[in-house]
Amino acid sequence: MWALRLLAGAAAVAFFLAAVRSYQRRNISRLSLFTALIAAAAVVLLASFPNLFDPLFDTFNFRRTPGDNRRLVALLLGAVVVLFLLLFRLQGHSDRSERAIRQLVEALTVERFDWAAAERIVPPGPKVITICPAFNEAENVGPVIEAMPREVAGYRVVPIVIDDRSEDGTAGAARTAGALAATLPIRRGGGMALRIGYDIALRLGADIVVSLDADGQHLPEEIPVLIAPIVEGRADHVNGSRMLGDFERGGGFLRHAGVHFFSWLVTILTGQRITDISSGYRATTAETLRKLILVQDQFWSSEITIEALRQRARIVEVPVTFLTRRGGESKKPKSMRYAWHFSKAIGKTWLR
Repeated sequence: MWALRLLAGAAAVAFFLAAVRSYQRRNISRLSLFTALIAAAAVVLLASFPNLFDPLFDTFNFRRTPGDNRRLVALLLGAVVVLFLLLFRLQGHSDRSERAIRQLVEALTVERFDWAAAERIVPPGPKVITICPAFNEAENVGPVIEAMPREVAGYRVVPIVIDDRSEDGTAGAARTAGALAATLPIRRGGGMALRIGYDIALRLGADIVVSLDADGQHLPEEIPVLIAPIVEGRADHVNGSRMLGDFERGGGFLRHAGVHFFSWLVTILTGQRITDISSGYRATTAETLRKLILVQDQFWSSEITIEALRQRARIVEVPVTFLTRRGGESKKPKSMRYAWHFSKAIGKTWLR
């Protein structure tokens, strides 16, 4: 037992010295240093003078009995409780920091958007604004923008590309093709790019907002099919489904099976049949978008449909065509990693 007490005391001193060094480097706050001091002091006292804590043990009925190790069990239980509280505090701090970074990036991107150019380009009256999140898609984004119709069902079409800090001139290629473009100050993922695009579209007075990929997998010529249920007053959110339409096989068997599995999972969780939950080709009314709580920066493609269902929006799926990307490299991770993070995104959104 003496060896265990000596090891515990030495570990506590080392922990406190490491905390002091981190504080000197300004990696932790003074509050964290005080917390480390209190924890280390308690462990050193317990290791050196365990009898001082007899009243506390007796209060919780952990009286000393030779051979039963009840006090050791009490210490382990107390350590677990303390670690849980520290973990809870750390998680709260991490969530606040993540939220602050997210808000800062969104605010900077919106502020740096060329609003003067938008005033000249965006026409008055009913309009559909298309949002293309893009990362290193200079090779593909131009043809996507050029293929978009200029007017659909009396709505003028305005394309916007949200560049996730590309390194190949994606934003410039989008502007050359006739789109408005905004660039994130740091790379954060397609979910944040899409969310910023929604914010800009609403500020520009969009009636309907369409999202589609910038890599050429979605056909801009099918925008009329996508927005038809909204124009006809039958839907608030429309999901373009490759399973109801047509698609070129790509990405391997696992990815294709994943589309079926996750669509089935969301159907079970929400009670509404969804055939293609991973589709990024969607149309949403401005009124519905204002109600949605969107927070996913990556693995985001399921979030908007599940959130729309949570807000009791009328959701319709329409058949569309999915192609394999026209050029460049896919930004999606390996199939199993993608599946794991995609399932977490579904769970987090459904549990809100």
